[in-house]
Amino acid sequence: MSDNTQLISGVKLTGNLDLNDVLNSLPTAKDAPFNTYQRQHDPTCLPDTRVDLLQEIYDWADGQDGRSIFWLNGLAGTGKCFDEKHLGASFFFSRGGGDVNHAGKFITSIAWQLANNIPSLQQYICDAIRERRDITSPLLKLGENGSQSSYILIVDALDECDGDNNIRIIIHLLAEARFRPEIPIRYGFRQLPNANLQDFVLHSISPLIYNLKLIGQEHSLDDSWPGEEIIKTLIQIAGGLFIWAATACRFIQEGYLVDERVQTLLEGSASIPAPEEHPEVHLNKLYTTVLKKSIRPGYSAKEKEASYSMQRHILGGIIVLFSPLSASSLHRLLNITKQKIDQVLRDLYAILDVPKVDIYPLRLHHPSFRDFLLDKKRCGDPNFWVDEKEAHQVLTNSCIQLMSSSLKQDVCCVDAPGMLVANVERRRVEQSLPPEVQYACLYWIQHLQKSGARLCDNGQVHQFLQEHLLHWLEALGWMGKVSEGAHAIASLELFTSFGNCPGILSFIHDAKRFVLYNRPAIEQAPLQTYCSALVFAPTISIIRKQFVNCIPRWIRNLPRVEEKWNAVIQTLEGHSGWVCAVAFAPDGKTLATASADTTVKLWDAGSGALQQTLEGHSGRVCAVAFAPDGRTLASASADTTVKLTSGDNR
Repeated sequence: MSDNTQLISGVKLTGNLDLNDVLNSLPTAKDAPFNTYQRQHDPTCLPDTRVDLLQEIYDWADGQDGRSIFWLNGLAGTGKCFDEKHLGASFFFSRGGGDVNHAGKFITSIAWQLANNIPSLQQYICDAIRERRDITSPLLKLGENGSQSSYILIVDALDECDGDNNIRIIIHLLAEARFRPEIPIRYGFRQLPNANLQDFVLHSISPLIYNLKLIGQEHSLDDSWPGEEIIKTLIQIAGGLFIWAATACRFIQEGYLVDERVQTLLEGSASIPAPEEHPEVHLNKLYTTVLKKSIRPGYSAKEKEASYSMQRHILGGIIVLFSPLSASSLHRLLNITKQKIDQVLRDLYAILDVPKVDIYPLRLHHPSFRDFLLDKKRCGDPNFWVDEKEAHQVLTNSCIQLMSSSLKQDVCCVDAPGMLVANVERRRVEQSLPPEVQYACLYWIQHLQKSGARLCDNGQVHQFLQEHLLHWLEALGWMGKVSEGAHAIASLELFTSFGNCPGILSFIHDAKRFVLYNRPAIEQAPLQTYCSALVFAPTISIIRKQFVNCIPRWIRNLPRVEEKWNAVIQTLEGHSGWVCAVAFAPDGKTLATASADTTVKLWDAGSGALQQTLEGHSGRVCAVAFAPDGRTLASASADTTVKLTSGDNR
């Protein structure tokens, strides 16, 4: 259950809320639906194409054979289309896409979309949210009120969801899914009864290529351009990969001499793929062609080497980001001039979505390009291959350097130690902590871990923490991300424990105790990091000794405090009545607390963050217990009832 609680977090409902208030209380991933702004430039299927696929889906959706799952599987980029008129909800996972990179807001996003897309379900879904029933209960009402016979729920790119446990929960996997190849997911689906599954292998569908006539018209070319033979050849080279066709058309369209671009494609993929040849081979050749074309032919050997290096540096940064950034933020994070960033991106529009407005994030048109760059064998050319560990190391250094130059005490200039986060305008926080700085604060430790770097006493990381730990915690407080910081410090302690560096290990351990003990205060009033948090730290605390000069001068009489940290790791606050019972999930990651205030609260045991508040009892909750598998929670109440809550639906 503790793993499953991550699928719905942060939901708490009180008394008399109308339908809109209930729905708006759900935390949702704004980039999850198929028609989000961020996907406005994604390639789409042309009218009257994929007819055979759509008909297959319609037959399945309207069929009476009871198969509830349609597994549309195929190579990345084969063009998985659907008609939005039959769509109930959709969630498009995307590696490195922030909230769509994980399943934390999956169920709540689906529920919100269902309620908005199917008006007849809105009341039932709101009732289910209030009463904590599972999400399938409202769907059973569809047939009772004369609604459309069937709606489709689309989950795209499930293999890009971060976290094996969350993937397993979503599709009831028994095996772990770690990589793009569909074998683990295929295995997971095979565990489902055949009666529930309709399988359709997409890359066996007739190949599709964009309509080149539009490009010809834009360049005032003859109506017959580029000629039937060339179109036929391009279709054959595409080998059924929709992403090849889409990328090829963007490559042609972005060129000044479109005929030359067509010839470049034909030369770059000189042979038609054999039936047994993997379609990915020609996608690799296409990506290589686009990258080579971006390097100016007149460059000297030294200039080419510099161009290759800069391209790897910038593309490496883009593809290993944990959340996308704009070109402006990227240039400040990587400390590369905006001119150089623009110069590298200028000829890569075929494979990168580069918004015209600088504040919008850069995105890959398709994640297969990331896979291509990081796979030395697929990439082939060492000039383009990106060493993933090296790219993470570059971003680690960049994050630390940016934070070192940007973070300071009272970074938002509020000049009031008791100022609450809730009373400071978000605009002020965003101006003081721009996107690239917030990114660095959130992800520098993850990049460090991915880099595989070995830490040492008095090294870069140690020195950064000795100078900026409190500044970092304050920034996380203004960002509302202190719990994430606590998790990061804990993971950094584990990462550091494998090396022989007692100095930094002791510092990080003390920092973890400091963060966990003071998390509630820093979350509410970040400047208390330097006041109450430091003042009440034990006298021999490494953090207290290191930052004693940060204690405000107006605090003249320091209180007597304990010499060292006591056994209390952290205090969890939130119940309004007695806490009657507690229980840890079997994996130790989640703590359930039962209270006289009639609620059960679920906490992240690592950071102390409140994950969820369960309501429904009308009397004191006397006891709670997890099932051995952790997926079901039982709560017993003085209202004479026992409630069983499934982790799949919380």
